[in-house]
Amino acid sequence: MNRRVTVIGGGISGLAAANHLRRIAPEIDVRLLESGPRLGGVIQTTHKDGFLIEGAADNFITTSPGAIQLCKDVGLGEDLIGTNPRERGAMVLSRGKLEKIPEGFAVMAPSRLWPLLTTKILSPKGKLRSGCEIFVPRKRGQDDESLKSFVCRRFGTEMFERLVQPLVGGIYTADPNRLSVAATMPRFLDMEQKYGSLIRGMMNQRRSRQQSSETGGGARYSQFMTLRGGMSQLIEALEKSLPEDAIRLNAPVHFIVPSGSRWSISSGVEAPQREASDAVIIATPASPAARVLSTVDGELSKRLGGIRSASCAVVSLAFRREQIGHDLQSFGFVVPAIEGHFILSCSFSSVKYEGRAPEGTVLMRVFIGGACQSGLLRLPNMQLLELAHWEVAKLLDIEGEPLMRHITRQQHAMPQYHVGHPNRIAKINQRLEWFPTLALAGNSLHGVGVPGCIESGQKAAERIVSALRAGSTNTMKKAAMS
Repeated sequence: MNRRVTVIGGGISGLAAANHLRRIAPEIDVRLLESGPRLGGVIQTTHKDGFLIEGAADNFITTSPGAIQLCKDVGLGEDLIGTNPRERGAMVLSRGKLEKIPEGFAVMAPSRLWPLLTTKILSPKGKLRSGCEIFVPRKRGQDDESLKSFVCRRFGTEMFERLVQPLVGGIYTADPNRLSVAATMPRFLDMEQKYGSLIRGMMNQRRSRQQSSETGGGARYSQFMTLRGGMSQLIEALEKSLPEDAIRLNAPVHFIVPSGSRWSISSGVEAPQREASDAVIIATPASPAARVLSTVDGELSKRLGGIRSASCAVVSLAFRREQIGHDLQSFGFVVPAIEGHFILSCSFSSVKYEGRAPEGTVLMRVFIGGACQSGLLRLPNMQLLELAHWEVAKLLDIEGEPLMRHITRQQHAMPQYHVGHPNRIAKINQRLEWFPTLALAGNSLHGVGVPGCIESGQKAAERIVSALRAGSTNTMKKAAMS
């Protein structure tokens, strides 16, 4: 009899896990249980009035190859598209005006000094303090540190408030006072220890990339890519890669319990069903995963339940190009908290990627909420739509009403990697050692982007296949005694 593996959660992590199981162990009977009426989790592409609207992630970074490879594996290689080569970079709101982010500035550190020295975003004092980073000594000790503490220690407060905070806020929608630098930006910690300075480290890496590009013929892909038909193309292709009877929608899982060498899973709405599985992959956000595991291991459930999450609203607005006074010669802008506005960022979707809006129109996405402005999400949809319009109209010199408005609320969709997160994940992994045929996947652990979710799902699949082929069984009795 073929072994059965049940994947709980039909977002990108769960679908990647199920697809990878089928790819590396076709003899396994895969089942995927999704609590809602559709697959994809937060990823959802909507076609409205000729516009292609993304409700969450609209692309993926290419420095990690997992997303590109998965697209190719499911037959979407020809549908991969890069960012518009005629535009580049982003802007930041600075003292009421939109300014280009210095060329070579990468989230937390510059790779080029001249653009930083000539930018209008920092004052002369701020530039001087930032440049002195090269003389700041390495941190001693291995204690985790907040992102704000790390950046202010190395570059000073002004660069943090004017550049780093809005850029990081656009990625994690988080409070930088609580965000763990080890969990979110570990490469900068490594850079500090290796080079003694982030500026030296970034400049060294830039030289290495230039040399690599010269010898290897240049980069093949832009830094960010998406799919011609939207991110839901990947969800649909992953669904088609699984057998028709492998997926069950509207099947929330209430709990799982070890049953001999297998797992017993309770799922369903009106009349919950019990079914047996040889292994389980839980690919849901931390909070529902903690509830499902409460009947397995109290300590594991508690650790997972301690991972907090933030919510946001994504407002899509469309205008005729002549309504907009700004030149839009970038992919969007971020808004520092110090500026006192009600939006986190705005992305120019139709400038970044082709096929997002009809000719002569512009589609943009405005982000509201996050950990630091969560109270705004208590507003009804109509007020959030009006708030987003009011903000971008001021900043981009827009006249008249939008051609199209659309809002998506992402409830508790963004995990918050607070200080101590790496230690929490290490303890979660220690508890999982008692259960070889149980694996976790998803962005609650590490990696909030699409490539990170894909990688976590694939690693979970590999863990399970390895355990099943080794003949591992659950050790609940030992875990209960520990």
